[in-house]
Amino acid sequence: MAHYAFLDDNNIVTEVIVGVDETELIEGVDPETWYGRFRGQRCIRTSYNHKIRGHYAGLGDRYDDVLDIFVSPQPFPSYTMNAAGHWDPPVPYPASGGPHVWDETSQNWMPVD
Repeated sequence: MAHYAFLDDNNIVTEVIVGVDETELIEGVDPETWYGRFRGQRCIRTSYNHKIRGHYAGLGDRYDDVLDIFVSPQPFPSYTMNAAGHWDPPVPYPASGGPHVWDETSQNWMPVD
């Protein structure tokens, strides 16, 4: 058993399904190709245990062809994507002082009461 993500024309994940093992063929064709043709959408395998393509694809994630990973939506406009495809805030998360939440207006971490 393997998991497959269907992508729209902008490489955004529209659905994730459980399918046949990636080593099996369906009518002589690899699963990504067969599922893609069947649905009329691009189909990319994703890994539930995060062994390939960064993390398990979720609805709204974008598949990055260059990095060969699924990228989550940008959480805030000020966040930038690093080389690994993760979003980094402009200010690092505080190392101490309890839980914090990002405040986009002040561009800083605010302690949670």
